[in-house]
Amino acid sequence: MTLWQAIPGQTYTIQKIVTEDEELNTFLFSLGCYSGEFITVVSRLKNSCMVSIKDARYNIDSQLAQAIQI
Repeated sequence: MTLWQAIPGQTYTIQKIVTEDEELNTFLFSLGCYSGEFITVVSRLKNSCMVSIKDARYNIDSQLAQAIQI
């Protein structure tokens, strides 16, 4: 399932990032978002969600959340 479908408050393990955009992959890697890393959905808004990765919080849009497989 994708990160967009995740239940807020639960921690998941990232399985893979599904995107053809190498720049996007590099950006996510710089945030600490890569296969095997834990990610928690803190809250979800209308078109974005707040996530916690390695003790940092980020607000990502729904398109990016749908590229992250958990």
